[in-house]
Amino acid sequence: MSAHPALTMAVLTIVGGIAGYVRTRSIPSIAAGTAVGGLYLASWDRIRTGAANGYEGALASSVLLLLSSLPRVTKGPVPLALTVTSSLAAGYYGKTVYDFRQ
Repeated sequence: MSAHPALTMAVLTIVGGIAGYVRTRSIPSIAAGTAVGGLYLASWDRIRTGAANGYEGALASSVLLLLSSLPRVTKGPVPLALTVTSSLAAGYYGKTVYDFRQ
């Protein structure tokens, strides 16, 4: 399985948090973007090196991002993009974790 989706999501969440801060001076946007991006980066590193729980961490990060961005999905392109990409990542990592458990 690939660690690339976790790295892509890390970049997207960090950039999304920065964009939210630049546009609205929202401290929660930059804090959440960097925090969730950091979780994705940690998951990416664990997947890349073959360490335990990398896929589960990426799934948890995706669900966290989805739940936090879903209420704002109609508020602009950044929340919409984060909602769509986090749902795709959650689906990918959910299936991956499920397949490993079988």
